[in-house]
This record gives sequence, structure tokens and C-alpha cells, in this order.
Amino acid sequence: MHKQIKGATEEREYFLQVLQTFQSYRSQSLLRIEHREECLATLPQHHKEWLEKYKRDLDSFKHAVEANSTLVPIIVDHAKNIFGNIYINDTTTHSETNVGSLSEGLDKVQSVFKHLMRDWSKMGAEERGQCYDPIIRVLEEEFPADVVHRPDINVLVPGAGLGRLAFEIASREFSCQGNEFNLFMLIVSFYVLNHCKKEEEFEIYPWIHQYCNNLSAENQTISVRFPDVLPKLDLDNKFSMVAGDFLEVYTDLDEWHCIATCFFIDCAANVVQFIETIYHILKPGGVWVNLGPLLYHYADMKNEKSIEPSFEILCSVIRNVGFIMEKKEIALKTRYCQNPKAMLQYEYESVFFVCRKPMQSSATRLGDEQYLADDSELKLTE
Repeated sequence: MHKQIKGATEEREYFLQVLQTFQSYRSQSLLRIEHREECLATLPQHHKEWLEKYKRDLDSFKHAVEANSTLVPIIVDHAKNIFGNIYINDTTTHSETNVGSLSEGLDKVQSVFKHLMRDWSKMGAEERGQCYDPIIRVLEEEFPADVVHRPDINVLVPGAGLGRLAFEIASREFSCQGNEFNLFMLIVSFYVLNHCKKEEEFEIYPWIHQYCNNLSAENQTISVRFPDVLPKLDLDNKFSMVAGDFLEVYTDLDEWHCIATCFFIDCAANVVQFIETIYHILKPGGVWVNLGPLLYHYADMKNEKSIEPSFEILCSVIRNVGFIMEKKEIALKTRYCQNPKAMLQYEYESVFFVCRKPMQSSATRLGDEQYLADDSELKLTE
């Protein structure tokens, strides 16, 4: 079921700009390579001779960009149906997006290719094992299939990204809903979850835009194929993706048996508000499972208000909100969209915890402002 998002005019305009940014991927990416070629052309002749291999590498990068760009029109074409055509039709007109905005948005499109590697390729299996498996194990232990009827267990995955964790949970017969705010992610997840026809259907180059810390150009041009599994579920499986701000979409008291957050809570400007909301919407006796670092995405961002409490302080906040922390582990080694061949390797020492909302609990206040639900649901089956 589709429901129209509030602020439809603004949302429609942004949606169209995102589509235009996807469509600009090829030209903007090639412009960046051409800039490097121009820099090379200004060097002394003997430098250019020594860098002949670098020049050929730039040509190979162009071929990889061309390969990535073949996916874009396919995704964009299907994206026009993502919200039941409420944002686009044959007579749609919109203001031109300036080149600067397209260039900035290019980074988000490039990020999507890396997330496709993480969530939907065989190469991403190790990262998924580090990050998703501990969460799935808790759900399977908490709700054994031989004891409970899993389709009756409602699981929410905020910050679902390209939907792999939510899909894995739903494939274990839970009733699962993913929530995502990033429209670039939503557009691509919609295609992967609904329209991929076979395993390893597409080849992409996730790190073609990563120019630093490469031992060789071949490390930059590593390709992967997706999807590693065809994301199809039985008709009885309840699985959906919902677009919108987590704090605005989810306001109903005592609705979810489990909330699973992975690399999510540090996306908040006020992490306490996230914790209060999670407590509010969990059923009494429900569990919150979390894994991830505390990167705090709004930290040091200009004109943004942000708080960045340590994990020690966060634990006290979790208790003050009303949760009982039943399990806590630190220093779990996890990676995020990492090129395994790069000279620079980022590795988080993530925290992992399981919290329970007591059976007898009073609802926590979400603040004086009453948020309006924005439950625009993405269709996952046609």
C-alpha cells in the first residue's frame, strides 16, 4: 500500500532532483577523470613519459564508469513507480539542478555502488557476517521457530539501507519492516528487492572512484556481481520498506516485538531522542538489538546541532530511559564498505548490546511536539 508523503510538492521536487543526479553519474564521473587527464597534460614531457601507465589506467577507469552507468537508466526507469507515480508522470517539469549540486550528489551515487557490494555481493559476505549475523542470532534465540509463530513477530530495522538485513530477517519468517530516509538508497533497494531477475545479474565497480591508497590500478578496478541471492520470499512472508524520518514515521506506542539497529543510532543529531523513540514503540517485553560504532554523523557539521556522548554515558541514558541491558559486548571488529585490497583499511571496534523493555513500563515522552506519522510504504511485490 502506498500513502502520499506530506509536503508533496517539496518531496516531489527532491525526488526528481535525485533522479537527475543518478542520470548525471556518467557525465560527472567522466569529468573528474578528464580533470586528471588535464593535470597530466600540464606536466613536463619526461614526466608524462614516466606516467604512461597512469594515462592508460585513466582510460580503464573510464571503461569502468561506463559499465557502472549502464545500471543507472534501469534503476531510474523503475524508480518512477516507487511511490505509486505520485511524484512523476509524463508531463512532469521541474527546475534545473545546477552542476555544483550534481557534483555533490555524485558522492551519494558512488556510495550506493559500494553499498551494493556490501549488501548484495559475495564479496560483501564477510562484512555482513560481522555486522548482521550477531543480530540475527539474537532474534533466532529470542523467538525460536519451534516455540513462537514468527510471522506474528513484528521486527523493525531502522536505517535499512539497501535492505539486506531486513530481507535476511524476513527470510527467517519474521514479519519485518525496513525504514530508510536516504532516497538514493531507497531507489536502489526498490530495484534490487523487486526487479532483479537472476543471481549475479549485474557487474559493477564499487571502488572505481577511490583514487587514494591503491597498490595498483587493478585494485581500484575490482568488480563484483549482484545480487548474490535472488531476494524473493514466499507470499506468506510479510516484508516491507518504508520511506521517511524514523522519528516522524514511528510514533505508535507498544507496536514492535523487536527493533534491530545496525550502524544506525549514531546517525542522530540527538541520540537520546532515538533511544526514547525505540523504547516508546517497543512492546513491553520487547527487545532492542544494536550493533555499530559511534561515528556521530552530525559531529563537526556546520550549522547542525549535535551531541556525541561516549558509550559509557549512552549506557546510563539507556537505563534512565527504562531499558534493562541484558547483553553488552565491546570491540567487535567490523568493516563498512571496505575495499579489501586498499592500502588503508578502516576497522571499527563496534559495540553490541541487547536491551529489553520491561513488561511493566510507562510510556516515555517524545517531547512536547507531537510528530505526525509519515508511513509512505515502498511496494516490494508487484
